[in-house]
Amino acid sequence: MELIQSILDFFLNLDKHLFTMIVDYGLWIYLILFLIIFVETGLVVMPFLPGDSLLFAAGTFCAGVVSASGDVASLNLWLVLGLLFVAAVLGDSLNYYLGKNIGLKILGWKIGEKQLVNPKYIAQTQEFYEKNGPKTIIIARFVPIVRTFAPFVAGIGSMNYKTFIKYNVIGGFVWVFGLTLLGYFFGNMPVVQENFETVIIGIIVISILPMIWEFISAKIKKNKAE
Repeated sequence: MELIQSILDFFLNLDKHLFTMIVDYGLWIYLILFLIIFVETGLVVMPFLPGDSLLFAAGTFCAGVVSASGDVASLNLWLVLGLLFVAAVLGDSLNYYLGKNIGLKILGWKIGEKQLVNPKYIAQTQEFYEKNGPKTIIIARFVPIVRTFAPFVAGIGSMNYKTFIKYNVIGGFVWVFGLTLLGYFFGNMPVVQENFETVIIGIIVISILPMIWEFISAKIKKNKAE
C-alpha cells in the first residue's frame, strides 16, 4: 500500500519531484531519465513507471522552470530528445528479445501464488495486435501497460525483426519527440503551470482511453453474442 501511495505521489507531483532531482543530481538526471524510460519499455514486469507524463514534464524543464524561491531547473532539449529516443528504442528491443527467447518461461514466473506477469495484460495486448497488426508497436507507445507488453508479445509471436525494428523506431520517435516537444512548447504556460497536476492526470486519462474503448467494445460484442 505504501509503495502504491509513493508511486501515485510521484505521478501527481512529477513537476516538484523532477525539479528536486534536477537540482540535486545535476548531469546524473539524464541517466536517471534514460533508465526510467528504458526500464518501463524494456522490462515486462515494470509497466507502472511513468512514461507519457515523464516525457511531457521533461520537455517542460527543457524550457526552464523557476521555483517560487528563484531557483532554476533546466534540461538540454536536444540531449533529452536524443537520449530518451535511444532509451525507448533499446527498451522495446530488449523486451522483444526477452519475449522471443524466454517469453513463455517469464509468463510462468510467480511470486508466492501470484503470477509475476498479469495474464490479463497479455490478453489485452494480443487483442490490440489482432485489431491493428504490426502498427500496434507504434500505437501502443501511447497506451500505458500495453506499451510495456506490446514488444514482449511481438517477441513471443516471433514477429519478423525487420518489421519490428521499423515500427519500433517510428513509434519511439513519434512518442518521445511528440510528448517532449509538447511539454517544451506548452508546459511553461501559466495555466499549465498552475494546474500541472490536472494536466498530468489528463495525459494519463487520454492515454488509457484506447484501453477503455477496447474494454467497452468487447463488452458490447459479448452482450450481443449472448
